[in-house]
Amino acid sequence: MLEQVGITTEGFAWSGPLLSLLGSTLILFVAVLVIRALFTRFIRRTVHSMELRRKWLVQSRNGLILLLVLGLVMIWGEELRTLALSIVAIAVAFVVATKELILCVTGSLLKAGARSFDIGDRIQVKDFRGDVIDQNLLATTLMEVGPGKIAHQRTGRMTVIPNALFVSEAVINESYTDEFVLNVLTVPFKREDDWVAAQEAFLEAAKRHCEPFLNDARRYMTKLSDRRGLDVPSVEPRVTIHAPLAAEIHLVVRFPSRATQRSFIEQAILNEVFGKSNFLPKKLEDRRPQEEEVEGEEPAF
Repeated sequence: MLEQVGITTEGFAWSGPLLSLLGSTLILFVAVLVIRALFTRFIRRTVHSMELRRKWLVQSRNGLILLLVLGLVMIWGEELRTLALSIVAIAVAFVVATKELILCVTGSLLKAGARSFDIGDRIQVKDFRGDVIDQNLLATTLMEVGPGKIAHQRTGRMTVIPNALFVSEAVINESYTDEFVLNVLTVPFKREDDWVAAQEAFLEAAKRHCEPFLNDARRYMTKLSDRRGLDVPSVEPRVTIHAPLAAEIHLVVRFPSRATQRSFIEQAILNEVFGKSNFLPKKLEDRRPQEEEVEGEEPAF
């Protein structure tokens, strides 16, 4: 009887700390949920910009998840350390099995530390290109932009890429300058086409469509250069010539635009230029001088 009572007493003594840990964990979960609800309500009431609101909602959610993880580690740290001594082999197998997840977390830390991009930026990673609409510890969600790597319209498809790609692949951020961006449009011509006239037409059209905001873009780039210590290129529209193949001439049209009007300005320039002319080669009559006849002169017999 006494032994049975002693065992029961030890059981209750062992379960006391466990109940305390479970209670602390429950309190932590409730506190995090309450804080998130308050943050969400505050952001939805005070932030009117849709882009900024989505950015703060994602950042607050990720911050609370990190807080929850740190709290759980602090609560269960002693038990985890005790348990880890006996499961080293299992831990090694777990690391091997979850290598991709670890790489995703590492990629998330890498992009956060390098500040590669933020919510709303347009990025390209490997063959994936789009606007960032969500990001967490494991994956980044893009609203696809295309088709291809030169178009600026959304396709309506969503792409979820693992953060492990950020460890091994380069990230191209097309929205690094935020408000105003520089766009590059490549138009191919055959060497015999009238590409000289096309070059003048593209330059004139780019200047006309960029004129309303060109001064604002110039001031913005100057301010950006002073703030970040960068040598920002000129925002003046320009058309340069490339000859990638012997039979082709490529006109590279570079022009500034607002970040939200890239596709609109590009299509306006193309429609204006090609709406006036197709720049086909001029037909030249190849006549020898001795075969030319004077107008009105009768041929001699």
